[in-house]
Amino acid sequence: MSWVITGDVAKYDRAAGGFLKSRPVENTVLVTVVESLRARGLTAYGDAPAVLGSWMPAAGCAAAAFVHTPPFPLLLSVMPGQAVGELVEALIADGRRPPGVTARREVAEDFATRWHAVTGVDFEVWERRRLYRLGDVRPSATPGRARLARPADRDLLLAWYRAAEREMRERPGDHGAAVDDRIEYGGVTLWERDGVPVSLAGRTRMVAGMVRIAPVYTPPEHRFHGYGGAVTAAVSQAAIDAGAEEVVVFADLANPGSNAIYQRIGYQPLDDYLVISFGAPRRPTRTGSPSAV
Repeated sequence: MSWVITGDVAKYDRAAGGFLKSRPVENTVLVTVVESLRARGLTAYGDAPAVLGSWMPAAGCAAAAFVHTPPFPLLLSVMPGQAVGELVEALIADGRRPPGVTARREVAEDFATRWHAVTGVDFEVWERRRLYRLGDVRPSATPGRARLARPADRDLLLAWYRAAEREMRERPGDHGAAVDDRIEYGGVTLWERDGVPVSLAGRTRMVAGMVRIAPVYTPPEHRFHGYGGAVTAAVSQAAIDAGAEEVVVFADLANPGSNAIYQRIGYQPLDDYLVISFGAPRRPTRTGSPSAV
């Protein structure tokens, strides 16, 4: 097999870093997650340490990569069908059973189909996402101002992170270390109206000239006033001012509001991605096909 699996971020970066950073927009989630692992350690996203893999069909030349941060889905780069098939075999041989997969639509579909064929595990699409790339920022005229989050905002940020998780049906997590890290490097911006925080937008560390905007959240009591768009425009412009050559953001395709807001700010649609969830293996007596993708 051509897949090399490791828990060593430095080793992974030597093997796959050049490949991922040569296409930072396409690989935005992988490169930014790896930067967080480098800064915060292998357990940055959960109790179990992250696992990383690179596919090297030719000596010293990576052509595909993955990152798995349990308990979250497997993150895949764009990769050829041969790499997908070999990855299924490599994960099974290594005793790994990811709860799902996140990737560009065609790669996610291919992996889920092959995983089902080998393991019998059903799958379903949990979320459809569209990746947007920033053109020119269109400033917002929404009343208020943007400011970086400070240590004094920590409790507010934690409460908003937990509220956002409940709305997105994600498992609750401990965001203390992540929030502290974001505050330290200036990774969260708040929008204030009359001195009261009403919305937030985060940004990742810059990697290979690329920044991804995430998360974006406005509490229900402050929605429909343009605050989310205003803070997103502000943090997007700040990323450009800091030297970012590419700024990207994901939007849930089930939320037409956020997709429209990002486009009004100046983001342009680029690619569609899927988050696919794996279920229990099918019973031998069950008939029919797995959940459609």
